[in-house]
Parts: sequence; C-alpha cells; structure tokens
Amino acid sequence: MQRRSALKLGVSALAGLYLSPLLGQSTILNTPAFRGVFEPTWDSLEKYQVPDWFRDAKFGMWAHWGPQCEPEAGDWYARGMYQEDSWQYKYHVQKYGHPSKFGFKDVINLWKADKWNPEELVNLYKEAGAKYFMAMANHHDNLDLYDSKHQPNWNSTKMGPKIDIIAGWEKAARKAGLPFAVSVHAAHAWSWFETSQRSDKKGPLAGVPYDGKLTKSDGKGTWWEGLDPQELYAQNHPLSENSLNDGTIHSQWNWGNGVAKPSEAYIENFHDRTIDLIDKYNPDLVYFDDTALPLWPISDAGLRIAAHLYNKSLDKNKTVQAVVTGKILDEQQKKAMVWDIEKGQSNSIEPLPWQTDTCLGNWHYDRGVYKDKRYKSAKTVIHTLIDVVSKNGNLMLNIPVRGDGSIDELEREIVKEIGVWMKLNSKSIYGTRPWKIFGEGPQQASAGALTAQGFNEGKGKPYTSEDIRFAIKDKTLYATVMAWPESGTAIIKSLGKSNPHHTQKIRQIRLVSTGEKLKFKQNSNALEVYFPNQKPEASYANVLEIV
Repeated sequence: MQRRSALKLGVSALAGLYLSPLLGQSTILNTPAFRGVFEPTWDSLEKYQVPDWFRDAKFGMWAHWGPQCEPEAGDWYARGMYQEDSWQYKYHVQKYGHPSKFGFKDVINLWKADKWNPEELVNLYKEAGAKYFMAMANHHDNLDLYDSKHQPNWNSTKMGPKIDIIAGWEKAARKAGLPFAVSVHAAHAWSWFETSQRSDKKGPLAGVPYDGKLTKSDGKGTWWEGLDPQELYAQNHPLSENSLNDGTIHSQWNWGNGVAKPSEAYIENFHDRTIDLIDKYNPDLVYFDDTALPLWPISDAGLRIAAHLYNKSLDKNKTVQAVVTGKILDEQQKKAMVWDIEKGQSNSIEPLPWQTDTCLGNWHYDRGVYKDKRYKSAKTVIHTLIDVVSKNGNLMLNIPVRGDGSIDELEREIVKEIGVWMKLNSKSIYGTRPWKIFGEGPQQASAGALTAQGFNEGKGKPYTSEDIRFAIKDKTLYATVMAWPESGTAIIKSLGKSNPHHTQKIRQIRLVSTGEKLKFKQNSNALEVYFPNQKPEASYANVLEIV
C-alpha cells in the first residue's frame, strides 16, 4: 500500500469549505440522523474527547480480509490486475484469464471463505494481548462485507461466500469481550477502479476493453445475468487527469489534483452504506482510509457520518465512547478524531492520542511473503508497540488472512510469540500514559522522517540496550530496555540524579517479566541497573518497574 506519500499537509487550507453551498448544508442539517450535540462541521466535531477505553487498550489486531485475498497475490489486487505488464496482471492472466473476460467481479464469485472461523481467530488475538479487534467492512474494491441495504447486490451475503462477514466478526469480538472496530475504504472506488476501464496496448487482445465498463445489459447468459457491474466498479464516468499514470492516484487521494469528481449519487450511496453499517453493527471504532474523512473536502458526507456516530454513542452512553480515525489531519482535525499513521510512527510524544496501523506482511494476503518468510518478527512488533505507546499512541496490527479465511502457520507462531511477551510485560503497556520524555538512546536519531501519510517504519537502526522507552501508570515508571544488556548493566541517563527529568528518589526496581528485584546504583549522570545472569523469555525488550 505504497501510496499518497506525495500528499502535502495543506488540507488545513480547505477546512473552511464545509460551509460551501455546494455541499448542500441547508438540507443536510435537517436530516434526522444529525440531531444531537455534534453537527457535521469541523468546529462542532473538535469538541470530541478520545474515550479512556481506547487510550488504555494500546494494542489492537485487524483482519484486513476480503475478496482481494482470494488470489493470495498481495495488496490492491483488484486495481493491479488491470495494469498491463504489472506482476499482478501477469499473475491474473495466467491464473484466471484475460481481464476482458475474467474481471474482479469474477474473482469475487470464486471467493468462498470456507475455512473461516472468526471465534477461533479473535480468541487467538485476544490471547496474544489484543484489547480491541477490527474487521474490514469494505475495501477500495467496493464490495460490502455485510448485509448492506444500500449495496444490496454486491455484498458478501449475496456474492462469494454468501455470509455476513461483519456480523460473524462482531459476534466473535463481543463474545470475547473486545471492543469491535470496522475499517471502511470504499469511498475511493470511483477513481481507484479506473484501471478497469483500460485495455491492453499490445498483444493479441490489444484494444479489447477490460470489464470495467460493463453494464447490466451485457450480462445475458453469464453467471451475473441481471446484475449491474457498475454498482461495483462505478466506472460510468470520464477518467481522472493523468489516469494512465498509475502513480497519479496517490496525489489525488484527497480528491484534488485533477481527480474525476464523484457524482452526488455515488457520494450519498457511500454515506448511506456507512450509516447502515454503523446502525446495524454498532462499532466502537470506525477507521477511514482517507485524507481526514471520506470524500472531504468535495463533500461533507464524512462529517455527517462522524457526527452520526458520535451522537449515537453519546445518546447510548451519556459520553462519547466511539472513535473515528483518519489520515493526514490538520491541527483542528486531530481534535475532532484520532490521527492514524499508516506504516509509521511519530518521532515525539503527541499531545493527543493517535494510532499507527501496520501489518505482518502485505495488507491483503500474499503467498509470496509466506513462501519467502518475509513477515515481521514478534520482536519487531513488540519494539514498535513499546515505541508507539511511549509517544501516546496505539498499535493496530493486521494479521493477513488467506482467501479461505484461515491464517498460515508462520503467522500463527508470530502471534503466539507476541503473546508470550505480552503475558510477561503487558502491565507496562495497558493503561499507561507518556512520561516526561518518550525515551533515550541512539535509535531515534536514525529514525525516518514522518511523511504526511506515514511510511517511516523500519527506516531506523535496530534497537540496542542503550535505547530506553518510558511509560507511566499511577506513580510507577516503566523503563523498557530495548535489548538485553550483554554487559549485565543497563545505563539510563535520564534517571541520573542531576537529570532535570528525575525528581524523586528511586526506592525499588523490578524486572517485570520475572518479578525479580534488581540491584541498582544511582549517580549524578545515570541510573545503573544490574541485570541477572539468566535471560527471561522474550528478552528482546526488558521492562523495569521503577518505584
């Protein structure tokens, strides 16, 4: 999902557009869904306060799973299969046939999800330490994975597995006692699927259109007879400027830079589908894969959805317990919702709670990652979690799911290994808040700069025992030494007697994973903590409880 890195943080200049008459505000505000404290404006939404359950949870797991996992060929497959000469196009032609004859709608028809056991997977994630669970409700491929009133034909109860996937995930999460989240990506199908309007430029089928412009009348005698592919592809419109350049979509993600503007019918259908999702399944968190909110700033549809969710939660709970996340936010927008950083993390303590989302492999399942054993290690995940928590953030980790609904044995082992560390050390994660500084050590100086979208993960040097990360809970300070000190001694400069951050006398230090009291010496320049000879399990991150 290497995308949108070219976007700039200039969206703040657009903030005033929510008052534009082009957005039909006068009729929108009379819609019953928005009667409540929150109105569909940034000025109103910025009164939002992030609920404590989210701030305390710190760690969630995600099933970014849908029909694009069926080919097991990585992320953005439904777009890439229409990009001539791309590896996904070549894979598709070899496996399924030419995209003029066998398009993504036909991939959906093959998807059966016959090994899906949501309860088993959610329990596995809970056992590994996840405190909330997220399921994908739709992707840019535009198939709703629930019983969708406003997408009545192209949803998972009518297509592919013919089951209500979101209902299955929600039931499993509620049974496990986990807050339930959904991710919503479908606002971008309008421009994202433009590759399906193309045709080959060379070869025996040069000039033969792919299936992206097919309509209901073209279906006679096919498995999809009586259905309209345009309800899925939404391609009955001119192409965006420079659409044939596959990288253009990244700079157009904020609905600018020459993107083909969606029709009002498309916008309102997306709005209604999302409201239906919220009202049917009552998610505690809605993740949007959008700059700020869906379809902003050309529409206030996203503002209306957020206001509806907040008002609904306020009415039910007396305080707003719902969370909305979005990307590339200006300062006002960061108050109105939770900032989500994709595959990256902040380089400092953020004043407001935030979230990073990342994955073990690719977002959608990729058999190549499995074969080449290119998954993130449990060590990498835990280091990311500790760093993010020290900076006031949460980690949302996607475990890629195969087309059949299962996860592979390599992923399963990584999840279990994460659980080993969490069982020993999670008191330093859950319910904590940032300390005066997030940490110390050489690693941060090597960390990659944060772009507008994110994408700076993995760019720094590996952590060493010189790297320390802090978090605090009540009067207990947790200092995590990010590797086992082979010298036997951890040096924490920030806790030296003369350091301005240190204000209280240290009475006791324990190694959290074993409960063992450790000897220490506090001098003017640093705190020296003497580690035991025997390494505990998962010793790649060692939490010290400092009283």
